[in-house]
Amino acid sequence: MKTNLFNSAFLILFITTITFAQNDTIAKDRYTAHNKGKFTISWGGNRDKYTESDIHFMGDDYNFIVQSADAHDKPKGWHIDYITPGRMTIPQTNFKLGYFITDKYSVSIGVDHMKYVMTQNQTANITGIIDGNPPFNGGYANTPTILTEDFLKFEHTDGLNYVYTEIARQDDISKWFGIKNTDKFQVNINEGFGFGFLYPKTNTTLLGKERYDEFHVSGYGTSVKAGINLTFFKYFTIEGTLKGGYINMPDIRTTASTSDSASQEFFFAETIIAFGGIFRL
Repeated sequence: MKTNLFNSAFLILFITTITFAQNDTIAKDRYTAHNKGKFTISWGGNRDKYTESDIHFMGDDYNFIVQSADAHDKPKGWHIDYITPGRMTIPQTNFKLGYFITDKYSVSIGVDHMKYVMTQNQTANITGIIDGNPPFNGGYANTPTILTEDFLKFEHTDGLNYVYTEIARQDDISKWFGIKNTDKFQVNINEGFGFGFLYPKTNTTLLGKERYDEFHVSGYGTSVKAGINLTFFKYFTIEGTLKGGYINMPDIRTTASTSDSASQEFFFAETIIAFGGIFRL
């Protein structure tokens, strides 16, 4: 599998940010954020990039690998669907609920609703055997093949759902910008690490079989992030985040038959803009 994309993005994500010496009380240091015991909630959208991946398809009468398959996301753009009940899963969205266990460290649970679309009609090398599925039967040995929709349609479009737990650190850097009244406006940087499972709804048409599109726990993922958080009037937040990670799905459902499955692994890069709040109960 090729993993030669996003080098610069991953370098950014792994840089450890500078920490600051802060006192324990506002009286001593007005820049210290007293976040312990606060909850955070956010909702936003994302754009995604994926490395090429080898996709392994297995069944009773076939076993083959599509090598270095290219894929892309499926953006909706700025749209009312992001806030319309019943239509919120149509765009690519992000939800997160967190709790500060100290002034700087928080734990969160969230869902990154990404979308993964294998590029249709690309030419990819295939290795393996197909039998009982004319006109695609035969032996393949690095055979260049056009991935028409009759042969293979493969998408995680409702979606590539990364359900994760995350631990993150946040630091107030308002003084870098000469901001003295942090009750009205505050600038923070944050970074974190997450892990979780993949719960995609995979839309597949394989070798002329009936289309399949159901939710299924398919694997696991890990991620790192770095971002800027802007807090307004102590309660309202806007956050921009760069996030990257690794996804491994060894058990992807592809047809109504449980004997048919697929597996793949790849890296992803995600840009997120989210709106939310921070509060105490």
